[in-house]
Amino acid sequence: MRRISWRILPFVMLLYFISFLDRVNVGFAAITMNKEIGLSPAAYGLGGGLFFIGYFLFEVPSNLLLYRVGVRLWIARVMVTWGIVSACSAFVTGPHSFFALRFLLGIAEAGFFPGIILYLSLWFPARYRAIAAAAFMAAAPISTAIGSPISGALMELPRCAGLSNWQWLYLIEAAPAIVLGFVVLKALTDKPEDAKWLAADEREWLVARLKLEQGGASSTRVSGLNTVWETLCDFRVLALSLIYLGTSAGLYTLGLWAPLILRRSQFSSMQTGWINALPSVVAVLGMTFWARHSDRTLERTWHVVIPCVAACLGFIWAGSTHSATGVILALVVVNVGISAAKAPLWAMASSFLSGASAAAGIATINSVGNLGGFIGPYMIGWIEGKTGSYTGGLYLVGATLGLSAVLTLLLSRK
Repeated sequence: MRRISWRILPFVMLLYFISFLDRVNVGFAAITMNKEIGLSPAAYGLGGGLFFIGYFLFEVPSNLLLYRVGVRLWIARVMVTWGIVSACSAFVTGPHSFFALRFLLGIAEAGFFPGIILYLSLWFPARYRAIAAAAFMAAAPISTAIGSPISGALMELPRCAGLSNWQWLYLIEAAPAIVLGFVVLKALTDKPEDAKWLAADEREWLVARLKLEQGGASSTRVSGLNTVWETLCDFRVLALSLIYLGTSAGLYTLGLWAPLILRRSQFSSMQTGWINALPSVVAVLGMTFWARHSDRTLERTWHVVIPCVAACLGFIWAGSTHSATGVILALVVVNVGISAAKAPLWAMASSFLSGASAAAGIATINSVGNLGGFIGPYMIGWIEGKTGSYTGGLYLVGATLGLSAVLTLLLSRK
């Protein structure tokens, strides 16, 4: 398992690092882009959230195609496509083109995250699954931690070759996705049976262990998930989708709005980048410890509930404090809570999904859940446009995480 971990996890973390950076770099671009192309707070929130509508509509079809054609080929296609669309975002000229490119970016990237979660379930037995998912998802806060100072530095650039700093931000940060898309074709192995880099006895042990667990999962299903439709209608899939919606609302509220919230404390672009990195560094440590504890105890429910409650309280704190220090500390709490909840949540899903059902179920949870990435940022922008304050929007996003905690407890009782 150590050999498999070192072979797979660093590379998929790099891919997610680039993915998350290209999703949320709009938060830094907005510092000058919004004024230059005439975006109001409500329009910016709407455009930022439209990414997730495209993502929602194409996620399940994309993941089913991934299951059919193989992870390696489909992830390569996804990365090259989103890199091209992200680069085109440098040339938006107003609200409508901004809306269109954010929607297209969601379509282009649909299937990446659930595809990798599905891929990890093909390689990691249940005993190792939460920490594997945590390692992969740690790339999101790492992307914020490393990407924020980089994005902040790029936003300090003077106008060059007729392009503004926010345009160079999009172009420079899109290039790695296109390059890595071609690297995927060489670096990933679709399934354990094809892993020539494992010794024969290691390969046979892993295949046998995974098949044994899949048989156990089949015998404990409430109702057999033998078709895509049964999977989509299963109450556990729907419940996990709503739970994940709350965590996504929180995560993308941070990604799209945290730089602008911090700027209200009169920080420069560079200072905003470094300060925005701090909560993510703490989040990486917190989520790794929490996932290891969840795997060691094989307990999932409270490992989702407690972080969701913490993130809920963090958003309430961020909305009620009036000091820069208070906002920063609240963002630390929110980051740690949201990040820590995700790995145990995905371990819950992979405990009863396998094969085509896993492709459909994981994609459904992620696509419905990621609608929170539309709801959270849009409501923040709409409420800020009406009131001139982020407070009401932050309270609302906190409430979605409180709802996630309650739903997790209800699901565990069922």
